[in-house]
Amino acid sequence: MPDKVNGGLANLPADCILRHIMRHDIRPADPTDPQSLASMQDYFAELAAIFPQGFDPGPLTEESLSSMRAPDGLFLLAFDGRTAIGCVGLRREDATTGEVKRLWVAPAARQSGLARALMAEIETKARTMGLSRLVLDTSRHLPKAVAFYHRQGWTEIARYNDNPYAHHFFEKRL
Repeated sequence: MPDKVNGGLANLPADCILRHIMRHDIRPADPTDPQSLASMQDYFAELAAIFPQGFDPGPLTEESLSSMRAPDGLFLLAFDGRTAIGCVGLRREDATTGEVKRLWVAPAARQSGLARALMAEIETKARTMGLSRLVLDTSRHLPKAVAFYHRQGWTEIARYNDNPYAHHFFEKRL
């Protein structure tokens, strides 16, 4: 007979339990908010540790972050209680295209479906902004990210920017 503790979850592997109980509390945030900046800094620190040449995003200034603010952009934070555990940004490139930036999920929240939830929310918000196409770039040093984008229906396209850290370029029609 199944154990009824936690609604029958006691017999499930820990990663399944985490996926079951993980709340995806995703909300808009200002990209200059301290929790937004901390999430981006955690993301940048991970990239610096992974990329052979390190990673330097340049300064996070009001000007550089303002493109991820309404009406032409958006920044989302995901929370577990009061702790930010993920983020993603969107900035309008033109009347119909937006660029997804800074998708990051804290290591403890990975494999919970949070990256999918963040991307689904950014796609929904992009549609409400009148966008019909999203683009993004990523590095060959992030093979899990490349595989994730393929699984989520993104299509590889030609290089569209001069990001020196990017090797893969994707689009998704909305």
